[in-house]
Amino acid sequence: MAKKAPVEVAPEAPVGPGKGRATPSRREQEQARRRPLVPTDRKAASRSARSDAAVERNRARIGMANGEDRYLPVKDRGPQRRFIRDVVDSRLRLGELLYPVFGVFFIGSFVITGAAQSTLFIGLWAFVIIVVGDGLLAARGIKRRLATKFGDAAVMKGVNFYVVTRVIQFRSLRMPKPQVKRGTEVR
Repeated sequence: MAKKAPVEVAPEAPVGPGKGRATPSRREQEQARRRPLVPTDRKAASRSARSDAAVERNRARIGMANGEDRYLPVKDRGPQRRFIRDVVDSRLRLGELLYPVFGVFFIGSFVITGAAQSTLFIGLWAFVIIVVGDGLLAARGIKRRLATKFGDAAVMKGVNFYVVTRVIQFRSLRMPKPQVKRGTEVR
């Protein structure tokens, strides 16, 4: 018979201190997680939930006004949209005068009658066309600046609409709030 080679036995791994307690059973774990569906003091729970929601809404409102990406709607997020907002906010545009001009024309339509009223409406439509044209020219220039800054292929869609809608809003009512002062050079 052939002699068998002695089998080497691996030394046992050292036994550490462990976690110091037995593993809880499933039943014990489920009971530890169990809590009532309806709190015992519903009024206090309601007040607490309401105050927590108010704090979160306030945080989101302040974050959105400051232009933090986390709190912005999807259409306003990203470095390109921030760049567009900064460029639009750095200059006074004709679009900011659109709503006051609408107000003047609205009041004028009640005061003026006859042929002068048709001239008034032609003037209104001419101003609207000029404002839209100014917005589209601004969008074209901003699109060119976006292409040089972020690359031609990386320019997002919807730049024209975003610029025109931002241009025709009052500066004080724009959301997110303007982060640059007028006259600031945006790079």
